[in-house]
Amino acid sequence: MLKLGLIREYKLPADRRVAFTPSQCVELQKRFPDLQIIVESSPDRIFTDVDYTSLGIRVQENITECDILMGIKEVPAYKLIAGKTYLFFSHTIKKQEHNRQMLQEILKQNIRLIDYECLHWPNGARVLGFGKYAGWVGAYEAFKAFGLRSKAYNLQPAYTFPNFDSVKKSLLEYKSTILDLKLRIVVSGSGRVSSGSEDVLHFLEIPKVSPADFIKTKYSQTVYTLLDTFDLYERKTGGAWDHDHFFKNHKDYKSLFDRYIYHTDILINGVFWDKDMPRHFTKEDTALPGFSIQTIADISCDIDGSVPITLRDTSMNEPVMGWDPLNQCECEPYKQGCIDIMAVSNLPSEIPADASEGFGNDLMKEVIPALLGNNSLMIDQATICRNGQLTPYYQYLQDYVNT
Repeated sequence: MLKLGLIREYKLPADRRVAFTPSQCVELQKRFPDLQIIVESSPDRIFTDVDYTSLGIRVQENITECDILMGIKEVPAYKLIAGKTYLFFSHTIKKQEHNRQMLQEILKQNIRLIDYECLHWPNGARVLGFGKYAGWVGAYEAFKAFGLRSKAYNLQPAYTFPNFDSVKKSLLEYKSTILDLKLRIVVSGSGRVSSGSEDVLHFLEIPKVSPADFIKTKYSQTVYTLLDTFDLYERKTGGAWDHDHFFKNHKDYKSLFDRYIYHTDILINGVFWDKDMPRHFTKEDTALPGFSIQTIADISCDIDGSVPITLRDTSMNEPVMGWDPLNQCECEPYKQGCIDIMAVSNLPSEIPADASEGFGNDLMKEVIPALLGNNSLMIDQATICRNGQLTPYYQYLQDYVNT
């Protein structure tokens, strides 16, 4: 009997998400009779211990008997159990400094680490992710922040609701107000995050217009446009758009976002970004006469990244910080003449029930069969280390763990 443990989230602030809901645990054990699921007791999880035990799932304090341990966020080094297989978002593949010690300990304890972020289909697309849920909450937070700024309406924080259906119902109360404000909204990106953001805009029946019309046309109600990768960047030397070339040669491209900084009230940013990519604008651009962006929901939340005035992560309790264009520094939010930035890095944890259910469904359908089977290339390529050694795919991390 193979034992799979759902670990408690120990990273602070505690994340309320879980890899599998109680009903999904029951379904998993039906599909895989040789698999037993044990849940580590947690006071923080969105689904209580009783939710699991009432369906016959074992809950206990000690899960060292489990062969496979699954969580969501990074596991503190002192909580790791030697010789096990772990699956979670490790946030180590970009050599993140704050997780160096954890990966060093994982290697020391001969742990097999499979990173959710590294599970890919043959075409390179990610198998798992919370991007859609981040997009949902990020768009809601954009409207919440603008409501506080404009004093036109007042929305409750998303985390105060039991699920996202309830969040949307609260937003629906202000639909006519939002449409009448004649806002001009840009959604940037082409993945799950931007798709999730568009779900919210469609729910409010905000018309979608082309990027060209967004710039040149005046509208009598709130509208939005979606900027895909080819709308955001162009090759410095000119020429037709080449998707593959762009992702292999970021340094050869420049940003086209300056076309929109004079026409946008709200930016919902969901782009993938790395250090070689051009930013949407510069800090200095924010002081230009006519720079019109008032509220930014930076869902991507790359510090000094595509949105250079994202200076730090914000929190669920204080989700918005301000940027003073004149003095080029952070300030209190909602001040006249300043820009508000929402930069919560763990937005899906604000709707933990929805996010857990969706993530668990994908895990159950796509990952567990591969994990329990033999010779899965997908699993192999997502395995960062085993038996105390980095796997061939992640040898580039050797200097990171040797430091």
